[in-house]
Amino acid sequence: MRAAPAALITALDVDSRDAALALAGQTIPASPWVKVGLELFAAASPAVVSTLADRGARVFLDLKFFDIPATVRAAVRQAGRLGAAMTTLHALGGERMAAAALEGRHAANADTLLVAVTLLTSMTGEDLAWLAPDAPGHEAELVVHMARQAQAWGLDGVVCSPREAALVKAACGPAFKVVTPGIRPQTTDDDQRRTATPAAAVAAGADFLVVGRPIRTATSPAAAAAALAREILLASSED
Repeated sequence: MRAAPAALITALDVDSRDAALALAGQTIPASPWVKVGLELFAAASPAVVSTLADRGARVFLDLKFFDIPATVRAAVRQAGRLGAAMTTLHALGGERMAAAALEGRHAANADTLLVAVTLLTSMTGEDLAWLAPDAPGHEAELVVHMARQAQAWGLDGVVCSPREAALVKAACGPAFKVVTPGIRPQTTDDDQRRTATPAAAVAAGADFLVVGRPIRTATSPAAAAAALAREILLASSED
């Protein structure tokens, strides 16, 4: 059994503050973690982060910072001051950008987890052909390379698909956090390509499982979140 169970993160991928607070109110009893992504952040303003935190949520601010170091430093500082418990930056930003993010966290006097985005779960080898035309199908190796670099830079973990989670854990060790989007209770037809069930993601070593549509579109989001949280807890106890 792992040291701590994996955690469910409900993705609040909605277009208004009211919708986000209503959805969070239904899912927080099952798991306190919620994701604020680009759509909600743009629709509801940064204040939605602090509002959710004040209501007991652990906010995963998923804005995928990717800019010059000074800008990322300032953005991470503001994220920490808003109360974000975890936030994302692109691994492609490199070492100086990662160092600036760490400085921003320190300036905010926050304990915000900083995780690096590797490859989006919507991407496959075909999408990467322009990047490495002579090495198709090597996305897993690229993810592991990015994870090793992120760890060397002092970041807390990475975001990757469930399919790469076990490889990242093997390369970086159990303490290095793995956040996995693309979690599906069963096969669905959407734009996520590299997906897995909750049990498979936990077995691969994922620490955080991000779930959006299966909860948001359920007849009862509260019941869907509770069922997923139970499934994740059971899988964690068997891991």
